[in-house]
Amino acid sequence: MRREGPATSSGSYSPPVPERDANAQPLSHDSEKTMRQKSLSAGTPGFSSQVLKQIAQDLGTPTYVYSATLLKKNYRELVRGLKDVDHRIFFAMKANSNLSILKLFLKLGAGMDIVSGGELFRAQQAGALPRDVVFSGVGKTPEELADALQFGKEGIYAFNVESEEELRLLNSIACRLGQIAPVSFRFNPDVDAKTHPYISTGLKFNKFGMHRAKVLELARGIHKFPGIRVQGVSIHIGSQLLSLAPLENAFQRVKDLIGELDELLPEPLTHVDLGGGLGICYSDEVAPSVASYCGLIRQFFGPNRVNEKGRALKVMLEPGRLLAGNAGLLLSQVLYWKKSERKHFLIIDAAMNDLIRPALYHSIHAVVPIKRLSALANQTVRCDIVGPVCETGDFIARNRMMSTRLKGGDILAILSTGAYGFTMASNYNSRPRAAEVLVSGGQYSVIRNRESLADLIRNELI
Repeated sequence: MRREGPATSSGSYSPPVPERDANAQPLSHDSEKTMRQKSLSAGTPGFSSQVLKQIAQDLGTPTYVYSATLLKKNYRELVRGLKDVDHRIFFAMKANSNLSILKLFLKLGAGMDIVSGGELFRAQQAGALPRDVVFSGVGKTPEELADALQFGKEGIYAFNVESEEELRLLNSIACRLGQIAPVSFRFNPDVDAKTHPYISTGLKFNKFGMHRAKVLELARGIHKFPGIRVQGVSIHIGSQLLSLAPLENAFQRVKDLIGELDELLPEPLTHVDLGGGLGICYSDEVAPSVASYCGLIRQFFGPNRVNEKGRALKVMLEPGRLLAGNAGLLLSQVLYWKKSERKHFLIIDAAMNDLIRPALYHSIHAVVPIKRLSALANQTVRCDIVGPVCETGDFIARNRMMSTRLKGGDILAILSTGAYGFTMASNYNSRPRAAEVLVSGGQYSVIRNRESLADLIRNELI
């Protein structure tokens, strides 16, 4: 089969504007040029092109690949930034819930931020202890609450309670079990995170958390809940934040609320959970540095910042994307080129069922070959990079400049897919989910086998 790249299109065709995360800056000519010329053979920290080629050869594609080096580096950078603050990092499992990734973070000293009973089960299987778990989420079921209360001998570290009804339910279950549930009120500070609306969680019309008046009302009546001990306040205003200003606003509001709660509650609060959300660089965004983020935390909740009772609060964080996002990539194989009347398509074997972020959030991911295309590398064409799924929304990238030297069988790396990649994957179009691999010290280990066709129907009955 002939698999030559197409010539550059001609005529009056004007391609649409590239997709962007909300509020990201326009894609500049320079950044697009950088994307066009970049290849993993030129060096990508944490990944070796030789190892990636071997993985693709041994395991096939699509395959998710994570770097243990980068996962550890990202975690340790955050720890160093808060070295003078009493703190604990709870990895947001929804970002990447592979057992090997969870175990890696637990060994580093992290806890687990869970949002479902399934994630509680995963945390337990990875070796998490009760003190390692905080339970967030707006729709916890009675069964999930009971399981979390009975996790280990003492139950989990904290429940981030999001509504009065949840508090009542948790109280009744705790009383029935003869336990006291440790609770943080999840506060909705009504702060615009300036991010994609689907991942903005701190506005008054979002489903998450409780507003100040409700929190104070519950605090005044906490004597009505004998199975509850309020220990903290939690917030999380959104994900992929590219400015510290919304966080500064939220931190001030939660600090003010803590002062009010300490006057109402029978015991002083012991911790503040600041959630996560700090953004990363997917293309040409300028995200706040970890150092500046930690500086903001110290400004409000550092070792010299005490509550109304004269005690410094323990700071809890729930990062996910920040730790895992740029520590992972998705390997995919070029199938062939297609040229329609007005557009070029580079068709690959990864699809929206493998990585839904571009279709769901209009997010941008760099897509680079893992080998250097030195010969005529400057010959490029603007194209959409698409998968085999039967949806027009099945794209990995739009209006991307790619080398015409690419051909069927070449391997591409879709970068920054370590968070919200595999965890959001599906079997749409009856496509088996990808394998997952962890790279460490130049060697790789399979941490999830590729699904087989038999796996697709394993639980079905006829």
